[in-house]
Amino acid sequence: MSRLYIAEKPEVARAIAAALGVGIERRNGYFRCSNGDNITWCYGHMLALCDPEDYDSKYGNWKFEDLPIAHIPWRKKPLSDKKEQIGVIRDLLAECTEIVHAGDPDDEGQLLVDELLEFLNCAKPVKRVLINDNNERSVKRALSAIEDNAKFRGLSQSAEARSVADQLYGYNMTRAYTLKAAEQGYQGVLSVGRVQTPILGLVVRRDRENQSHVKTHYYHVYADLDVDGVRFTARYVPNKDQDPIDDKGRLSDPLFARQIAEAASGQPVKILAAKTSAKRQSPPLPYNLLKLQADCSRKFGLKPDQVKDIGQSLKDKHRLITYHRSDCQYLNDEHFDDAADVLDAVGKTASVFKNAIASADTKIKSRAFNPDKVSAHHAIIPTVKTANMDDLTEDEKRVYLLIARAYIAQFWPDHEYNQTDIEAEIAGKKFVCRSNVTVKPGWMALYKNDQGNAETATDPEDLSVDLQMLKPGNSGRCLTAEETQFETKPRPLYTMDTLLNDLTRVAKYVQNPKLRELLIEKDKGKEGEHGGIGTPATRDEILRNLLDKGFLLEKGKNIVSSEIGQQLYDALPDQAKFPDMTALWHEQQQHIVQGGLDAQRFVNSLMEYISGEVERVGREGISLNVKKYPCPECGKPLRRMRGSKGFFWGCTGYKDGCKVSFSDKAGRPVLAPKKAEPSSKFKCMACTHPLVRRPGKQKGTHFWGCSNYPECKQYYPDAGGKPDYSKHTKG
Repeated sequence: MSRLYIAEKPEVARAIAAALGVGIERRNGYFRCSNGDNITWCYGHMLALCDPEDYDSKYGNWKFEDLPIAHIPWRKKPLSDKKEQIGVIRDLLAECTEIVHAGDPDDEGQLLVDELLEFLNCAKPVKRVLINDNNERSVKRALSAIEDNAKFRGLSQSAEARSVADQLYGYNMTRAYTLKAAEQGYQGVLSVGRVQTPILGLVVRRDRENQSHVKTHYYHVYADLDVDGVRFTARYVPNKDQDPIDDKGRLSDPLFARQIAEAASGQPVKILAAKTSAKRQSPPLPYNLLKLQADCSRKFGLKPDQVKDIGQSLKDKHRLITYHRSDCQYLNDEHFDDAADVLDAVGKTASVFKNAIASADTKIKSRAFNPDKVSAHHAIIPTVKTANMDDLTEDEKRVYLLIARAYIAQFWPDHEYNQTDIEAEIAGKKFVCRSNVTVKPGWMALYKNDQGNAETATDPEDLSVDLQMLKPGNSGRCLTAEETQFETKPRPLYTMDTLLNDLTRVAKYVQNPKLRELLIEKDKGKEGEHGGIGTPATRDEILRNLLDKGFLLEKGKNIVSSEIGQQLYDALPDQAKFPDMTALWHEQQQHIVQGGLDAQRFVNSLMEYISGEVERVGREGISLNVKKYPCPECGKPLRRMRGSKGFFWGCTGYKDGCKVSFSDKAGRPVLAPKKAEPSSKFKCMACTHPLVRRPGKQKGTHFWGCSNYPECKQYYPDAGGKPDYSKHTKG
């Protein structure tokens, strides 16, 4: 019997070759093993779904009468740059008696080898190996647990159904909306997608909520207390039945707040309740891709697609980390067994962690080691491979150190602290406070300088003073009390890291309660995902597409919607701009995974919805307020485009010879200010040429200069829109 191993990429094929422990000969597109087996590889997906014009050339031109486009059953085509390797695999399939599918352990990894075998009409037995980590020990472990590939067919079918559905939905909805927008003069493409459009919706709604916020004020009363020589601050607790409060239970009347403060100042204090509880805080879980992208955006300003590329390099080029596109933050028991070797490798690679690793205890088993919560992938962690840090780029170093720190923290003790809650009475009113006193910093010592980390942040009102000695019945005095005014604030505009984090819990924005529960059920057991949309591997690409299309804009650190993005949002039905569709699809895809529904029936059902939407758009049209920017040279419309250095605006009259272009600022062209026309009324006293009124150096000021400049450098101050000839100056 001879086996053919088909890996998802060359790096995995090399790892399999090393783990088999037999003689290996490198050949064109594969490895020949001394035992007669062969190991070959794909380069990711080798096939693509055929485009509409592959079925009929008429679809190359967008026409509304050709919609909806539906090709069932669908076809696939080899990607042009993968044809040679497909030929290698075809020849090797003819030689073997059994195939071992070694695609990545997720639904897309399952599909890309399955679809290739189907495309090549292979009917030979297929086994499945699940490899998360390219290091030899892990690969050997995986090769000893090979399973029947048929067990995973539902995963492959589900991925294919989603891919076809996304294509048909995107092609039809994008063409329908773009064609109707073109009738109103819009020149771009109104791209619509199952995931990208709800993401656009999140940003549009957040922007509008922020812009429409009406500022109000609320008040807290703080009292500075001295009880048995212990000084601390407590806050008044409003009486919800008697006090003037807002919808969040905060004082809304400044005069009432001042009365509370004045009544408390100088009065006796009695401790009504004092309770101290011992608390423990576990270390943050190791990273999945989304958490890594969010932290890298917050700390280093890296974009999500950059982080994914860096992870790919750390995994494949340097072999320093495990599978980098994981959606999981948990680890298996065998990873716990490998801890000493992994920590040793991290210490040799990153000397900055030498002391942290010396203090680590490999007998500590954190909550991260939970096989029941590991799905197709485990968390992103360092491997037993070492490297010279000088061989890494600065960004690679940063990302590796983050991953390594999160891993090291799993072997540090919990953060232990004592939490004391105090309830006091002053002038018949209740005041409260809380203090936290660290007993053992534990893993928190590794994160002490990590500003902005939500997992290490504390409540700003919590005190650090030790109140454990206070007991009910203790008395003292309120030294001073004063009211403090606060301003209500809207939820802040999205940043890249807050948007990424929100994509993991979009279920809260789903309007239908049943669909909301479906989305939450989709992520059951996944730490950090609570009804999310998109996948760790695709979210960054979708965000980049929204930015490239001009629907989203980067405004400083914020991600905001553009004018056309908001108009597209307004034109779409709710089902398209909320995450409801993903919830519906998930339910049906689960049936596909379990064998209760086939992909074609799912796609047929979707086409009924698409047909109805195309018919509605054709009948009702869409409402767009298209803002046009005419070219100052030829008058034809300008178009926003993406170049190698970012966005710019070019003239649509380019083919007619108008080659002007303008830089982009917040989605608008930066047009040169209109040249001031020479005056027909005011002449230069020195040379008699007409004068020109120009803006001065200081904002809002003007002066009059000679139109014969630089030959004549005479200029005059501006006096009420006229030149002041009495104060002429020669430049």
